[in-house]
Amino acid sequence: MNRAAQVRRRLPRSSGTVPFTVRPTALDIVIARAIARNTEPVPEAIARALTWGADEKLLLVLAAAGWVATRGRDEALRRAGNHALLVTVAASLLPHALKSMFDQTRPDRTTVLGHIHGVSFSGRRDDAFPSGHALHMGALASAAGTLPVGPRRVLRGVAIALSLTRVVVLAHWVSDVVAGFVLGAGLERLLRHWTGYPLATSRRGDRHAGS
Repeated sequence: MNRAAQVRRRLPRSSGTVPFTVRPTALDIVIARAIARNTEPVPEAIARALTWGADEKLLLVLAAAGWVATRGRDEALRRAGNHALLVTVAASLLPHALKSMFDQTRPDRTTVLGHIHGVSFSGRRDDAFPSGHALHMGALASAAGTLPVGPRRVLRGVAIALSLTRVVVLAHWVSDVVAGFVLGAGLERLLRHWTGYPLATSRRGDRHAGS
């Protein structure tokens, strides 16, 4: 059964919204149980530390600092700063909007053995879908596509690694991370229509079109 078929309508909350419940796939459950059985406190602590690299608060501060740093620079850098800030803000807001419509229990709320092995509780119980951290990382991986091969590969590797930490700490099911990553990449591409990023690529395209 695919993920879409596992989404069912629930009774309205007191706030008047009509949420949906998203259930983990069979593969999600297999992976989460394997992590719960085989993890240890040290790798869990390391994964929890690393996962802060994809936290929205840190990324918002970095994006704001980057935006300030690009003021007074050339047009390409200013446009990149605008794009980074807009994408980060949008990627911070979108998961909250989606979590208000979709309920899914986090895997760390469904395990006892995992907590014995060092898994801690993270976030709100029913806010598993989608992964906000992975959404940010999907946007980063997509934006990195405009960079030279070396930096592009590094940034995409970091984005994937930080996204996977959310699975290791059992904050999200694998499908939550995949969904968040894909949404983030799509969001970044969509916002290019408003920011005009990347300027260098568009200029090359204009030259080719005129030749």
